Amino acid sequence: MANTAAYNGFQQYSGTGSAPTYEQVAVQIAYNASAIYYGDPVNPDANGYVVVGVTTGASANTQIAGVFVGCQYLSVSQKRTVWSNYWPGSDVASTNVVTGYIINDPNAKFVAQFGNVSVSQSYVNSAVGFNIGTGNTSNGISGAFLATLGTTDTTFPFKVVSLITDPPGVNGTESGAYQKAVVAFNFVQTKALPGV
Repeated sequence: MANTAAYNGFQQYSGTGSAPTYEQVAVQIAYNASAIYYGDPVNPDANGYVVVGVTTGASANTQIAGVFVGCQYLSVSQKRTVWSNYWPGSDVASTNVVTGYIINDPNAKFVAQFGNVSVSQSYVNSAVGFNIGTGNTSNGISGAFLATLGTTDTTFPFKVVSLITDPPGVNGTESGAYQKAVVAFNFVQTKALPGV
């Protein structure tokens, strides 16, 4: 049975922390920034905030701050503090802070799905980019997915550690397009010299 596109971003596979928080780090999200979904890679901006990741595809490259896993903010519409697995992009007063949580541990690993590219075992140990895709506002889950391989191993944000093959027949385990892989950080702020 062929795989189908069922993107859900970068879901944590392992790391040095423990459940339920693993190695989440608090950061600030830029005011009125674009929506950020659970599992989206995020970029640092020039003002010390994080914003939704810039698609790296297969030719561009950018350093990422980590993978987004939730936020808290004082909602203007609900008049209370909201804990959410995604940031909707607005609903706070301009003077309020939006606290986001990211995973930026250099040892963390994630499961993500490739796009419509034919994937083979030769992808293992290669650097790879990502596309942001469309997040789901109903459940807050990311639509990010892995792009084709990067042209350089030093500046692409992720590295393929292994392909997912178990359990056989499950979506994302078949060879070809839309296969799932375990990836690790390759070019994250905690693993390379800072830059924006």
